[in-house]
Amino acid sequence: MTTLEFDGIPFDPVTALAETGEGVDEAPTLRPGSDDTVTPASPFAGYAETAPAAGLAVTGTQPEARAAHADGSASRAAGPLAEIRTGVVAAHRAALSAQLAMQRAVWQRALRRSSVTAEAAGHVHEGLEASGVRREFTAAESAFKPPARTDRTRLDRADLLRLAEGELSVFGSAYRRPGTVAAVRLGGSTRLALTEVTRIELYGGSGKGSVEARFEGDPHAAATQVAEVFALYLGLPLVLSGSSLVAERAGTVAGAASGTITLTVTALDLVPRPYVTGAVRVAGAEGALDVTVTVVERPGSGVGPGQVSESLLLNEFHMDHLARGDQGIAMGPEFAEYTGVRATRLPTGGLLLVDRVLDFDGKRGNLDGASYTTEYDSPADSWYYGDTANDSMPHFVYMETSLQAALLMGYYAGPTLTQPGTTLSLRNLGGTATVLRQLDLRDKTIRQSSRLLSTTILPGSSLQTFDYTLSVDGEPFYTGETMFGYFSDEALANQTGLDAGRPAPSWLAEHPGARVRTIDVAARRANPAARLCSRRTLALIDRVEVVDGGGSYDSGYLHSLREIDPSDWYFARHFHLDPVIPGSLGVESVIHAIQEWMIDAGFADTLGDPVFRIPAGRTFSWRYRGQFLPTDGTVELEAHIKEIHRGPRGVTVVADGSLWKPGLRIYELTDLAVELVEREERS
Repeated sequence: MTTLEFDGIPFDPVTALAETGEGVDEAPTLRPGSDDTVTPASPFAGYAETAPAAGLAVTGTQPEARAAHADGSASRAAGPLAEIRTGVVAAHRAALSAQLAMQRAVWQRALRRSSVTAEAAGHVHEGLEASGVRREFTAAESAFKPPARTDRTRLDRADLLRLAEGELSVFGSAYRRPGTVAAVRLGGSTRLALTEVTRIELYGGSGKGSVEARFEGDPHAAATQVAEVFALYLGLPLVLSGSSLVAERAGTVAGAASGTITLTVTALDLVPRPYVTGAVRVAGAEGALDVTVTVVERPGSGVGPGQVSESLLLNEFHMDHLARGDQGIAMGPEFAEYTGVRATRLPTGGLLLVDRVLDFDGKRGNLDGASYTTEYDSPADSWYYGDTANDSMPHFVYMETSLQAALLMGYYAGPTLTQPGTTLSLRNLGGTATVLRQLDLRDKTIRQSSRLLSTTILPGSSLQTFDYTLSVDGEPFYTGETMFGYFSDEALANQTGLDAGRPAPSWLAEHPGARVRTIDVAARRANPAARLCSRRTLALIDRVEVVDGGGSYDSGYLHSLREIDPSDWYFARHFHLDPVIPGSLGVESVIHAIQEWMIDAGFADTLGDPVFRIPAGRTFSWRYRGQFLPTDGTVELEAHIKEIHRGPRGVTVVADGSLWKPGLRIYELTDLAVELVEREERS
């Protein structure tokens, strides 16, 4: 039987309703065990003033008394020991410099080559400029994610004729979807004016894409067709089975009946219908054209759940509508009232981390349980691969893609429909997760198998529990359990945090005499040659205050305070009309503090090519009892170093942490682990 633990209470989500009844103030029944002395509390504690929150007992192996560095010395201390350590580290670095040529070869094999240079589209990995290695390209966080991808960058006349016959497979097998009818035709009923496409760039032009082609005949027809080519190249018709292309054109050109034609894409989206808009110029001709090509459904056909494909319940089109469009399209007509108002949504942009729903073994209105399978494609050029200090996918993406898959179908089941006219905001309350094995997830399709275990409806709120497993190629690599709550405005306004509204100062505030030193993260990040540093969108902390030998376990204490900028990028993504900092980015910020401490402590000094990873086989848990709003002013965090494990390939650090908004502790993290090891060659 699955058992979660929230607020120190073992909670069986499947039988909770039967054990607790329907009362608002009733709490899950305690299971027998050594921790049964904990006072029962509602999972909604922290969101209602009348619900006291019990503390979570910390368990686990006691850490070493003091953190030791890679050279065997004790934690950094002022005076002679610090000087000795500095000398040893300098000697290590001098020795490692002789290995630079070998390291360059390793890095070159590890990095992918790309000829894309458009800065507006993304960036290349920074650092090691002197090495001569061509850096790996990653797209901007705001970049459009196409439903399908191809390596094709050119098309000859034969390819274009096949597209005119509706053969999207010109671009590859990814453009064939079971249950999706490919009815769209390049050029429609007009004569094919394009003779070849000499270049297609996904992030070309101003960053949204570009096409260069040759044509003979009517330049206006060629302008429409070059935009159609880009729409087909993106795979836009795949999200609406049996769809066709409708073109609109403005402007004129004159003076050329053949030659080179160029499309620079200015806008593209899946909402309200998939479309591409671009500026078209013809070499040697006067004037310019603006062209929009839109994918439209078959006349009389529906576009709601299960209506655009025989094999999918929801696809990328529905995900975007749920995130920021028409909820009636995304979820069905029952949800139309949530369009244009604050309601439960998926994140948008680069934080939207679920693509398709393959199946749903449940029924709308049956909230007791369901199982379902979803998918997320993780392209190698995704922004988070370029911005993370991790070797592969950052920790927050593991969390987000699994949690989004869970909440998506939990919402589809209809818990909010039981309380019409009530504004309910979705918040994650906590969970546990374990990495089963480490993978490079670039260019992988992650399959998410999730189960809705139970739903508890309360006045103005409701609670759902889930478990989930993520797999690649049929092999599980991540598993966990989680709990979500839907809260009324009144409940959100009465947050009391993790400590029932009582003051809960940080460890540093309770130890004002502690000797503090500072790691200047912003300065290190500003150095493009600094490795193992999170950057750009993942620049979540600027400085870390360290107390060597401090904290709850006398193994080291980390503290960071950062001002909230209401214009921070994630507020526009999470969520539409309901901006809050993603809880997973709060977890990620604590990870960054630990990573910076590990670098500063010298753990990387004896490694030839060190990388950060998420350790396998270590269960991590989190509790959230509040939210960070754009107006909250600051995010404060702390981490207590709990365990340090050294192995033949590197070091693993385990820590507990907390995060505060001003005056309120709202996040608690237990057994958060970070691994720093020698890089393994990507297969």
